[in-house]
Amino acid sequence: MQIVEKDNIPNILEIRIDRLSNLGFGIAKLNGYVIFVPNTCPEDVVRVKVDKRNKNYAYGSIIEIITPSPHRVQPFCKMQNVCGACQLQFIDYHSQLKYKKEIVEDTMRKIFGSEIEVRDVVPSPQIKEYRHKIQYPISQTKESKRIIAGYYKPSSHDLINIKYCPIQPEYCDKIIDFIRENAQKLNVSGYIEKEHKGLLRHVVIRTSSLNKKSLVVLVINSCSKNANVENFAKLLFNNLDNISGVCVNYNSNKTNLILGEKTDLIIGKDYVEEALCDKVFKIGVKTFFQVNPKSANNIFNYIKNYIKTNCPNSSIIDAYAGISAFGICLSDIASNVTTVEETKESVDIANTLLKENNINNVSAYCEDAGSFLQKLATSGTKFDITVVDPPRKGCTKESLDYALKLTKRKIIYVSCNPATLARDLKYLKDQGATIEYIQPFDMFPHTYHIENIAIISL
Repeated sequence: MQIVEKDNIPNILEIRIDRLSNLGFGIAKLNGYVIFVPNTCPEDVVRVKVDKRNKNYAYGSIIEIITPSPHRVQPFCKMQNVCGACQLQFIDYHSQLKYKKEIVEDTMRKIFGSEIEVRDVVPSPQIKEYRHKIQYPISQTKESKRIIAGYYKPSSHDLINIKYCPIQPEYCDKIIDFIRENAQKLNVSGYIEKEHKGLLRHVVIRTSSLNKKSLVVLVINSCSKNANVENFAKLLFNNLDNISGVCVNYNSNKTNLILGEKTDLIIGKDYVEEALCDKVFKIGVKTFFQVNPKSANNIFNYIKNYIKTNCPNSSIIDAYAGISAFGICLSDIASNVTTVEETKESVDIANTLLKENNINNVSAYCEDAGSFLQKLATSGTKFDITVVDPPRKGCTKESLDYALKLTKRKIIYVSCNPATLARDLKYLKDQGATIEYIQPFDMFPHTYHIENIAIISL
């Protein structure tokens, strides 16, 4: 097949979409030349404008959907086209799961060929109101000074004012709406990013699917306390029933990071409670916890049942442990569990939870996972099972080496990024490990994101 040169691609094309990319873009090929088109579905026939050309691929935008895919549906959110948060909401849910499995398969195939088994995606128990962590940028309009809150348009910092978001609990919309309507009554202004002026820059809400309570965090453009913000926090707490507490976080830096280092509790409690595997957890301002608790419960129970069936009464180490959620959930089927996490706040919460639940066979350590694993490996310590749940960037080679030295039977790798998972699995396989299979879970319906569990035997 003759490869088409980028300069020979017309500006306007009629193409058929074949697959989805790992970022949720539709993929079409013109004699081997790849064209990525957002907001398209496999089997769409579309007329597109070519916007950006590279040597081997181009990006296009839809002019017209000539023949829609049979898997297209009407999005249930009117803001889907402009918000950018739910990239796949125009595709029926069953097909979303099918395409997500293909994304994982394609990613693995690039490195392994066809030898890795990828199982069908376990669906989310909820596909609406599933998101229990909300982070809304706040701003205000130039003329009326009206407070706006929502999400950015894709690939921009243009803020879309979102008054109703169907993927988050309805009471979160009520909290945000109260903030919009009342902040300026107490002289709390919205943040103007370009000028680095204004006070309220983000609102973060941690909500509980267990008891419907919410922890609200007001992130302000200041490094010190502000009486107006504290009065507003109390007003918010006293007027809305679903709020368990309100905190203020201080972030005066010119940064894309949402939270600053310091947080003060203004009123109520500085946590909400959530349940996993019949255990109750406390979720604080900076606690890492999955945003879809019911889907997370599926993942934790899957791992728990796998270990109970295949490796009962095992010794387990959980690296990148957060609040030791895996350790706590696995404690009643393990002989002992060791967890390691570098964030002190998370380890403090873990130790509190262990005491409150009378769990005596879990030891939680506050240390960098790589350094901690190195010390254990040097001492000759061994565990039956190692659980790793790293951030999107995956594990370092050193951490993988230590995991291999520490583990007698199984490594269970939980990943939110198929690309780094494939890279790390290839490294483990090259060191002699056997990749049994990958089990995907849908943690983020209507987005291209996919959570995976890889079972690795030694």
